[in-house]
Amino acid sequence: MADKHLQFLDIPRKDPDKLGVEVRTRQFREIYSQYSAEAAAQQAGRCISCGNPFCEWKCPVHNYIPHWLALVNDGKLFEAAELSHQTNSLPEMCGRICPQDRLCEGACTLNDGLGAVSIGAIEKYITDEAFRLGWKPDLSHVVRTDKRVAVIGAGPAGLACADILVRNGVTPVVFDRYAKIGGLLTFGIPPFKLEKDVVEKRREIMETMGVEFRLNVDVGRDIAFERIIEEFDAVFLGMGAYTYVKGGFDGEDLPGVHEALPYLISNINRELKLESDAADFIDMKGKHVVVLGGGDTGMDCNRTAVRQGAASVTCTYRRDEDNMPGSRRDYKNSKEEGVCFLFNRQPIEIVGVDRVQGVKLVETRLGPPGPRGRRVPEAVPGTEETIAADAVIIAFGFLPSPAEWFQSQKVHLHGNGRVRVSGAPQSRFQTTNPKIFAGGDMVRGSDLVVTAVFEGREAAQGILGYLGLRNEA
Repeated sequence: MADKHLQFLDIPRKDPDKLGVEVRTRQFREIYSQYSAEAAAQQAGRCISCGNPFCEWKCPVHNYIPHWLALVNDGKLFEAAELSHQTNSLPEMCGRICPQDRLCEGACTLNDGLGAVSIGAIEKYITDEAFRLGWKPDLSHVVRTDKRVAVIGAGPAGLACADILVRNGVTPVVFDRYAKIGGLLTFGIPPFKLEKDVVEKRREIMETMGVEFRLNVDVGRDIAFERIIEEFDAVFLGMGAYTYVKGGFDGEDLPGVHEALPYLISNINRELKLESDAADFIDMKGKHVVVLGGGDTGMDCNRTAVRQGAASVTCTYRRDEDNMPGSRRDYKNSKEEGVCFLFNRQPIEIVGVDRVQGVKLVETRLGPPGPRGRRVPEAVPGTEETIAADAVIIAFGFLPSPAEWFQSQKVHLHGNGRVRVSGAPQSRFQTTNPKIFAGGDMVRGSDLVVTAVFEGREAAQGILGYLGLRNEA
């Protein structure tokens, strides 16, 4: 009988089928299909159950990856779903949008020429299929308490915090200014990566668990924060990072130059039929579009413009291809969909008179490492060039947007606007106001969904300690 730990020698990695370019670029649906139960088991069986699972260590939430792969291989789907949720509050979303090539799959032992186990696709399969078959988290053992916690922000950090709290008998009430939950999961990440009924299903599941959502409520405007802090036993802030990073060069204010996030939100509002004014829609149809920035948001803008019918899409990045921060998968998909990439190019001016007409770039070379360890791009004199553009999308990243009421509530910030929190084990993610906790992008800075999930869960542990409760989840 063959050793099942040697399946990887006979079974190659096989990702789920992907829609062809001609089909997928005419719609905003997810481009990857779902594994069948047989295919999922076969791919999960490629895991060699190595003694020191690097995939777990590289995963920001430290998923029990080899264990739930083994359960899928054995056909124990509900057990796999239960185990997956022990470490990750949003596995079906992380399976879709995490850059696995830089995280779990990048650390897979089989990534050395044999093809890493398709961990992300299997993670997605587990929860999608379990939900389809009626599985729900089992909270029958939970003892309810009279404690209530306000969670401000229904993005990944807030949802993860609420998940841990409700599993420990605390009632989370989640406030969000948007009409739907998810934050950037809904309004920032395009539907071709994450269809929005996936997020709505998570809302349904969380409501059955006992989480209350109060949507279309802008804290500080529709309800005073002072009222919230009086009414609840603790507060979690998961308000994200929405202030875009500017390039600091001439021409950024010209008509036809757009920030990445409003551009993506306008498209999703139209797709979800939430548009309040047709004039808010930013349309790239027939335009020569230049996207500035090589991160995940830049890739989302590239592929959205393609689907809107742009005449051409060019993406510029100031470092080389190997140092580009965006997901390799999204980069590959962007190239397949016709996006042209210009590496080692730094914008120095957006040119135009009454509106944008082009982008002036300069070639760069990588110099010595900077304070963060990454090599710093240096401009090469005499290499300026201007490329034509009808529209420019700036995707340089995002900064936190501190609320006006932070100061009155003694929520202190770092110099860059990030919220200061405790790193002590007994007061995890507690702000300088002991009753208020925070996590996600407003604490870490703009980062991955999975890191926001981790911090939301960790902050919930801090809240439980503050409330004098023991984690029973």
